This record gives sequence, structure tokens and C-alpha cells, in this order.
Amino acid sequence: MHDILIIGAGHNGLTCAHYLAKKGLKVAILEASDRVGGAAVTDEFHPGFKNSAASYTVSLLQPKVIKDMELERHGLKVVLRKLDNFLPGPNGSYLLTGRDGLTRSDIARHVPADGAAYDRYHEELDTVVPLIRKWLLKAPPEAGAGLRGLPQLASLGRDLIGLSTDEVRIVHEFATKSAGDILDRFFEGELAKALFAFDGIVGNFASPYTPGTAYVLLHHLFGEAAGVPGAWGHAIGGMGAITQAMAKACHEAGVDIVLNAPVSEIIVEKGRAAGLASGGKTWRAPTIVAGVNPKLLFDRLVPKGAVSRQVEEHFAHWGCESATFRMNVALDKLPNFTSLPGRGDHLTAGIIMAPSMDYMHRAHADAALNGYSSQPVIEMLIPSTLDPSLAPKGKHVASLFCQHFRYKLPDGRSWDDEREKAADTIIATVESHAPGFAKSVIARQIHSPLDLERRFGLIGGDIFHGKMGLDQLFSARPMIGAADYRMPLPGLYLCGSGAHPGGGVTGAPGHNAAQAILSDVKPRFLKGRVA
Repeated sequence: MHDILIIGAGHNGLTCAHYLAKKGLKVAILEASDRVGGAAVTDEFHPGFKNSAASYTVSLLQPKVIKDMELERHGLKVVLRKLDNFLPGPNGSYLLTGRDGLTRSDIARHVPADGAAYDRYHEELDTVVPLIRKWLLKAPPEAGAGLRGLPQLASLGRDLIGLSTDEVRIVHEFATKSAGDILDRFFEGELAKALFAFDGIVGNFASPYTPGTAYVLLHHLFGEAAGVPGAWGHAIGGMGAITQAMAKACHEAGVDIVLNAPVSEIIVEKGRAAGLASGGKTWRAPTIVAGVNPKLLFDRLVPKGAVSRQVEEHFAHWGCESATFRMNVALDKLPNFTSLPGRGDHLTAGIIMAPSMDYMHRAHADAALNGYSSQPVIEMLIPSTLDPSLAPKGKHVASLFCQHFRYKLPDGRSWDDEREKAADTIIATVESHAPGFAKSVIARQIHSPLDLERRFGLIGGDIFHGKMGLDQLFSARPMIGAADYRMPLPGLYLCGSGAHPGGGVTGAPGHNAAQAILSDVKPRFLKGRVA
């Protein structure tokens, strides 16, 4: 008998478990896979070649989670990219971004007026991003919660009252408009617009002109790496190093982690969650926490009739599609980009192959019509330039994170038949920027949207456990009336990316769910157990 049972040992499940166990609760995690990590794992996908299998870069992981779980003591080491981004452009052009003023100066190199525009753009970001950061590690206001919801409403009110009319306008525009609308207002240069628009469509099946993409852009800006705000880094050993460090912290705190234990059903007794069924075995606990996509939770694990018809219908129609295709490739040499030939720090950066917002818009339209884009949006990382442990000496590994690839293909086509063809399209797109790349590929690991669902439980291939659209954010994530991590079934909580503040390797939903659980269970379980 445990106090808490958690479904899934992804990074949010591990985070939640650690906070609960440190308060004296007896916690067990049931994980379907043979290892912890969820989508934050490292694979040896070809002899001698290792790389992050799904999630692939570090920035959004909350510093508080890193500190509280003592992840560095448990082996986590994060190194910064030497440059943040490299965008190959047309006719030999390129854009580089990084620290110490590089981003501004390189944007101005293309269009001098865009240097001043960059300053104005950052002034507006400095209004919005701190406001978002305030709400990352606490529950949003809960509509219809009555007196219980007053503290969150009062807190939000205090944050907004402190803003001027102009600042409120800025917040409203970033919360509702498209990335394209905002970027067209600031910049002239296509590469500058593409740089920022990429964050609005990454993991998001949308054109940069789709309303709501401005917020998705912001969602990728609140992080830090190695203590540097806004920076992106690499976990030595790949993303699995994060979750392995988390697992060590959990074991130290007394968490029981049970592998090869897929949950088939949540046991409901007397109208509340009371346990889990897994592999013919019954696990009992008065509190159940789910780190899975909420659609998976209510479509497959919560018994039919255990919640209202309205709740069942809401999650049956929960939007899940990030239209992403994830590849790893083993390389016998580094790529050589036409726009910036030779080796250099740009090969440690996020290499974004999407030179304009129009290119991104056409990629989205192509996928909407044909299933996937013939000229996809690609971000390539070559982590072996920062971490030689990932490949044999003189060889390299690259991550290819690609948009837009629909989960459901038209005309009855199957990803089982199309995956290799789509992978060829991705390789050909890189080849168009770096001739000779295709011949350098020794091996490749392919995760189509269907593969992402099958292997990692990412329903619809959605890396964020649900679209980050205006209708599925903040107080509406995962539904109005359940944004405080308490699900519409007593005793059941949500700690995964389908809860506020959403996707990415942040640890924030796990942290926040633990606080909600502790406030509920303390009167019942902690009396006399901890101070």
C-alpha cells in the first residue's frame, strides 16, 4: 500500500514523485518501458553512436527543479552551445545568433534598421516574458472554483494592475496574435523573422500566421542553460542524463520505481480513484497521479462512466497534433554548409533550415494538403561537437527535428509505408543546404508521428501532450475547471505536459502538481509523519 501511485516515469512524473517523497509520502511510479525517462532518453541507435531519442536540447528545465532535486550532484552536466543558432539563407546568406550582442549585430548586418527593431522587440518581450515566468510554477486561476480560486485570481490581478495601458496591449497581442503579425511589425529582414518565427511553429502544426503562435514563441523563451538566461545547451550523455539524474534523486528520497509495468486501468471505487491495474496486478493508493497525455488518460485508463459525459467528450476531442518527425543520423563527417563552409562554432548551434516565414507557411500548407511537406522545416543539432562521448572519434551524430508531418495521412496512406520516404525527403532538404550530407549518413533512427505515439505514448505524435493553442492553455489546460492539476475524478491528478504550463522538458507541471497534492493530502496523511 502506497500513499501515491504515479503513472509514467517521464521527467514530470519523476519530478512530482521526488517532491512528494521528500515530504514523507510513500510513492511508487509505474513505468511501461524498461527504463525511466519517457521521451527524455538516450539511445545507442547504431553501434558506437548515441543520441537523445526524442526531446533533444536543454533550456526550459526549471532552475528550481534542478536545485531541489540536486541534479548536478546526481550527475547532470549541461554545456552551452558556442553559438545559439545558425540559419542558412538563400544565395550564400546566413544569420548567426548568440551571446554578447551577436544576435543584434548579425541581424543588423542584413538590414541596419533591424538592429534598432531588435531592441524594441526585446523591450516588448521584457514586458511579457517575466509575467509568464511568474506563472510557470503555480496553478493558473481556476474558473468556477469559487472561494478556493480567489488567491490565484488575486495574484493575477496584482500582476496585471502593475502594468501600464501600453504594457497590457503588448501582453494581449502576444497572447492572441500570430507570430507573423508581430514579427512583420518589427522586422524587414526575412532571416530575422524566420529566426523568431521558428519558435512559434516548432512542435506546433501551424503557419507562423496562425493566431496563437506568438504565445508558442514566448513559451520557448523563458528558459536558461548552465545559469545563462535564454541560452540553450546540451546535457552530456544526451537527454537521458537528465532523467537518470532525476531517478537517482527519487531513489535517494525513497521512491519505488517499477519498470515494465504498463498501466491498463485506473481502479475507481465509490466514485474516486483508488488504485491501478498493471499486468494482472493491483496496486492500491488513495491518490493517483498521471504523467500521460490527458487524452490517453481519459480515453483509455479512466473507466467509462467514471466521469461525466461532458468530461469524456472534452478529452475525446482534446487537440493532439504537433506534426513533428524526429530523426537521428550517424555521420562519418561533419556537414559542410554552402552558406558558411568549413568547421566552426556554427556547427554547435541549432541549425534552422527555414529561411523565411513564407517558407514555413508553405510547408504548413503543403502538409495540410498532402500529409507532409516536400520542403520541411528542420532544426539540426550536432551534439557530438560538444559531447564526444556520443560518437566514435572522428564521427558524429545529428538530431533532426522536423515540421510539418501530419499524424493522419490522406488517401489511406500509412506511416509504416511512408516513414522511409519522408526520411529521404528530410535528408534531401539538408543536402540542399550542405551538399554531400546524404553520403555522410552511416545510419539513421526514424520516429514518425506514429512511431512517437507507439514508443512514447505521445498521442497523435504530440510532443506537448496536447496542442498549445489558445483553447488549450492556462486556465483551459487541460480543461476549464481542472487547471489546478486536480482532475474531474476525486483522487486523480495530472502532472504531465498536458497540464499548465504545457510542453517541453521543464519539470514545471510535475512540480506544480506535487504542490496541489501536498495541500490536499497533508491533513489526511502527514499528521505526525513530518514536521
